Amino acid sequence: MSDLSAIDPAWGWILAGLLLMGGELLLPGIFLVWLGLAAFVTGLVEAGVDLPWQAQLPLFALLSAITVTIATRLNHAEVPLLNRGVRGLVGREVVLETPIVAGRGGMRLDDTLWRISGPDMPAGTRVRVTGAEGTILTVVGV
Repeated sequence: MSDLSAIDPAWGWILAGLLLMGGELLLPGIFLVWLGLAAFVTGLVEAGVDLPWQAQLPLFALLSAITVTIATRLNHAEVPLLNRGVRGLVGREVVLETPIVAGRGGMRLDDTLWRISGPDMPAGTRVRVTGAEGTILTVVGV
């Protein structure tokens, strides 16, 4: 029978980290990978500095909090334009190719033609998208 106390704790942390990161493949979300990274780093630190278990657990908890906090901030940082729908167009500026007449008009943004509403303006006027009502963008002159 083998003695489990003979296993180096660093390898235990590294193995736990790899298992947690691998568990991310089985469970939806992106949470276990950060705990796995914290466990992996804890194992690397333990391999370099012989820490008692009373120091390893707080180190793992601290690293977990740091990695999860960083991941949360990165996730909520600048949201890419992809899949943001109309909200991704707010703030964009474009030059009108056709005039806005009687409060209605149209413009091309990227590869899409949009119906727009706003004050009457001639073609060639620079406008900024300020919002949307359904699929009609609201614009103002810049």
